[in-house]
Amino acid sequence: MQQTRHGGQLLAECLVGLGARKAFGVPGESYLALLDGLHDTQGQVDFVNCRNEGGAAFMAAAWGKLTGEPGICMVTRGPGATNASIGVHTAMQDSAPMILFVGQIGTDMRGREAFQEVDYRAFYGTVAKWAVEVDDVARLPEIVARAWKTALSGRPGPVVVALPEDMLSGATDAPALRGPADYPEPVAAPDTLAKAREILGEAKRPLILYGGCNWTDAGRVALQGFAEASDIPVLSVFRYQDQFDNFSPCFCGEAGVGMWPSVRKLMQEADVILAINNRFGENSTEAWTLLDVPMPKQRLIHVHGSDGELGKVYQPELGIQCGPNSFVKAMADAPVKGDWAEWRKEARAAWEAGLNLPDLPSPVDMGKVTAHLQEVLPEDVIVTNGAGNFAAWPNKFFRYGKAARLLAPQSGAMGYGVPAAVAAKVAHPERRVVCFAGDGDFQMNCQELATAAQYGAQPIILILNNGIYGTIRAHQERHYPTRVSGTDMAVNPDFAALARAYGFHGERVERTEDFEAAFARALASDSGAVLDLNISPEALSPRVSLSQMREAGMKAKEKV
Repeated sequence: MQQTRHGGQLLAECLVGLGARKAFGVPGESYLALLDGLHDTQGQVDFVNCRNEGGAAFMAAAWGKLTGEPGICMVTRGPGATNASIGVHTAMQDSAPMILFVGQIGTDMRGREAFQEVDYRAFYGTVAKWAVEVDDVARLPEIVARAWKTALSGRPGPVVVALPEDMLSGATDAPALRGPADYPEPVAAPDTLAKAREILGEAKRPLILYGGCNWTDAGRVALQGFAEASDIPVLSVFRYQDQFDNFSPCFCGEAGVGMWPSVRKLMQEADVILAINNRFGENSTEAWTLLDVPMPKQRLIHVHGSDGELGKVYQPELGIQCGPNSFVKAMADAPVKGDWAEWRKEARAAWEAGLNLPDLPSPVDMGKVTAHLQEVLPEDVIVTNGAGNFAAWPNKFFRYGKAARLLAPQSGAMGYGVPAAVAAKVAHPERRVVCFAGDGDFQMNCQELATAAQYGAQPIILILNNGIYGTIRAHQERHYPTRVSGTDMAVNPDFAALARAYGFHGERVERTEDFEAAFARALASDSGAVLDLNISPEALSPRVSLSQMREAGMKAKEKV
């Protein structure tokens, strides 16, 4: 006979049954019963106590992207839930599985504007894949099972589950979930695969464009095997270059913000594009200008696990609802041959040439720093970053091998890098984790250094400190040259001292030649490290200085 217990205990049991391992959150009175349930799941589902709900939600989003499991976040109602919305939005744009559990007012108070009352189905309706509120404690297993499946299936993404207090405190003898249901990826029919091979075989300039975080190890191997055996150039969508070995002769770059001319040329001049698991977002299409909407000049084969992504913007010649891993495994069995070897070689050479940089006008030259990191970091390094011009270094100039991972937000959310790095260390304490952060980006979630210290999950953080909001200043100088407004950060803390206050190793790096020794000390530290790098505002981008941006903006104004 099933034991009667409260809803919080039932929910905790269900999370154990589904295979959840960690829950990131900030405690709140609205879900005390769930916290009570988690008291009995320690060692199975552990609660990671964060310092801000935004940081907790970023950790859950990063966990989903890194592990392929739904990242679990728990927050209280009202301010807690609204703080967490940034992580939900990021998970949605990243197509990363996540479940946000929100404590909610009791069902008897609905509609009265109770303390911290929010209608979460309305609030999250356009941000999450699904938003639901539990209205019967006995239905908790049903709803949590659906949330888990929804987060993982089709196009993965975030689900929001509101938990009224009386649903968590109420008694129930409903049985907990015993495990997740198995939902194999959709598989393409043999004649559909044959049609895809036929279209590719007729190409003169084929291209593979891939995206998404729901690749398996076997899927990544099959994708690379098919591309190399077919000798087809491969592009990643924005911030997913870690899913394909960058040292492969087929890898030709990343289609994203700051797109290289060689990447733009590949997309425009390709006559057949095999798009696998990507959603054709703004950043990977230069605001949908590289391919004509809705009928591209290029012959398009679009493969995605969700029918909602097929034909959403671009009408493909062949749309295939199929999981990415099952598709590439099937295609790898019979590679496609054609007369396009020079096309691929030229594309690869152009990408490799783009990695060469001049000396930068900065006390610390990030080109040289990134080259050193490439030499000394292990093959299975996990790199994270938030948003800002500084992200060009981990996103464009660091090469990811088969075992390396990148956690970076497609949403362009500042403050993601530090929580993502903490989540990565929680998931893989044995692996090296390095976070790139701007000085503005770092300060949006630097409080999560306390979370890192509490759970022994301390990464190495590189702060590219130039005293400005770099991306916004770059746009400002292009469009309103010399009229600087709101982009200077005249007062920053002593980041090294702040790091030491949180128990990290911390130091300031003034010159390029000092970085190698400082990074060696960071690697040797058993408490994580923060290195504050002296970066000149002039070195705002790898190839164009701040002064050059301003000058170009002034010339453009003169022509108007």
